[in-house]
Amino acid sequence: MLTIEDIRHRLQTYDGPPMRIMEVCGSHTDAVAKNGIPSLLSDRITLLSGPGCPVCVTTSSYIDRLVELARQGKVIVTFGDLIRVPGSRDSLSAVRGEGCRVEMVYSPMDVIDMAVAEPETEFVFAAVGFETTAPVYALLMEEIVDKNRSNVKLLTALKTMPEVITQMLSDGAPVDGFLAPGHVSVVTGYECFEPIAKKYDIPFAVSGFTGEELLGALYSLISHRGQGVVTNCYPSVVTREGNEKAKKAVGIFFQKCSAAWRGLGRVSDSGYVLREEYRRWDAGSEGLVQDEKKNPACCCDQVLTGRMRPYECPLYGKVCQPMNPQGACMVSTEGSCYSYFINKRKDG
Repeated sequence: MLTIEDIRHRLQTYDGPPMRIMEVCGSHTDAVAKNGIPSLLSDRITLLSGPGCPVCVTTSSYIDRLVELARQGKVIVTFGDLIRVPGSRDSLSAVRGEGCRVEMVYSPMDVIDMAVAEPETEFVFAAVGFETTAPVYALLMEEIVDKNRSNVKLLTALKTMPEVITQMLSDGAPVDGFLAPGHVSVVTGYECFEPIAKKYDIPFAVSGFTGEELLGALYSLISHRGQGVVTNCYPSVVTREGNEKAKKAVGIFFQKCSAAWRGLGRVSDSGYVLREEYRRWDAGSEGLVQDEKKNPACCCDQVLTGRMRPYECPLYGKVCQPMNPQGACMVSTEGSCYSYFINKRKDG
């Protein structure tokens, strides 16, 4: 059995065919930088950041809808990162400066207490995320429906990973292996990646977030280059089948739908929307498809698909910085441009 030192040595001395590996998950992008992983790799291994940050792939039209609702007098409730994401014209931060109410929370369930305290006020929760957070929104909906909280609605931008990975590969994304998202896989299991791996003869490795776990997963990928296999390098919390209870809870309130991804367009069956019987609690989630850039020179779409590294964007580090983001990838701590900028990464 290989030790971690053996793995480090083999990754540093790898001289096989060039290997372009995409970490799909934004938390992986952050962990890769914080653990100094790029400095431990052969120059024949290139790391790419993918569409695994929920804030980064939220379309400008979704932000525009939240801005519109805020100006109508609704209270927008959201996580902190979303407040600064630019829409086609304004952000939630901008309308909050106008006097509109935009409340930041750490848990979706906090909106229930707000709704109880102000029964005459309508609250709209900005429900963004992937398979990881969808079960939490199902619990929120259970509480809303059980107590008939008519003054709480959801504007959803919930997305699912397998479909967008398939879309990228069918469009010719320059990827030779995927670090499969650890948090998502806890819910979905890793079996959802097996058909993709087999169809495109490309390896997947489910990884945790420590330095050793990331190195182990990267070694698995270079060892299986050109093979359609999925390796579970995070067995302490990930199984092949995933969390059936969580998936069932999501299925009660949500159904699959096509979804718009910032910079990637509309991807079939890659999102969740409230089922028809619960649509009265929806704040207008469907039909938000256009994706106008605040700055036409922003290259978030190319960064998200691995065609460009963040520092190759002409705006990066100049007019686009964390305090003045021109695109969503520079907003969140899980965003690829933000991670590269904060960690001063210039590697591939």
